[in-house]
Amino acid sequence: MLVPQKELDGILLVDKPRDHTSHDVVARLRGKLRTKRIGHAGTLDPMATGLLVILVGKATRLSQYLMGVDKEYEGTVELGKVTDSQDLDGQVMQTCPIPELTEVHIKAVMKGFLGDQYQTPPMYSAIKVDGVPLYKMARRGEEIPREPRFIRVVSWEMLKFYSPHIDFRVQCTKGTYVRTLAHDLGAKLGCGGCLSALRRTGSGTLKIAQALTLEQIEALTIPEIEKHLVPAHIAAPSQLLS
Repeated sequence: MLVPQKELDGILLVDKPRDHTSHDVVARLRGKLRTKRIGHAGTLDPMATGLLVILVGKATRLSQYLMGVDKEYEGTVELGKVTDSQDLDGQVMQTCPIPELTEVHIKAVMKGFLGDQYQTPPMYSAIKVDGVPLYKMARRGEEIPREPRFIRVVSWEMLKFYSPHIDFRVQCTKGTYVRTLAHDLGAKLGCGGCLSALRRTGSGTLKIAQALTLEQIEALTIPEIEKHLVPAHIAAPSQLLS
């Protein structure tokens, strides 16, 4: 007689590889865990790597809460290029010479992005207008007015400047488009810019150091995976679990 597989409950932290959508990761794990109750708490673009918070079983009820916590990223801005998607996955629309820039000047400009503000989402985004994702309109060559969204940039520091690249670390609220920050920084520096790399390193109290790669997870048995699940009560207030 076959014993039914125990249903898993908890939060699985995955180090998402580049060129995978968040949906791709969920689909692979759905097959591995043999469960329909699985989702994620915050999309990463295909070009981005890093922390993808996967919710399994009863933990799926925490989706809205965990999507709402602050996020931390490390990434790279490439100056001198403007693309239609605001990252290197898009089509280069303009190239510009890069002026003589100092770290002091760049840091001062980055400091101007701190705090509460409204940010206009890029056309290449999953935001829907009349039920149609903006990125589908963008692929048809369309551009429509977008409603600015309230965001907060908690911190934005330069880690290294090696022209034309700026390595950075940023902490921000949900809904912040880091590639738009990169685009806007390039504009303020007078030479344009786009995001060339992005890695999510934190989501609330959950950190990338706790994450496993897809390959590591797929090599584990179900009981071994269960040992890596973060209990829901550690990541969310107890009232959300009652």
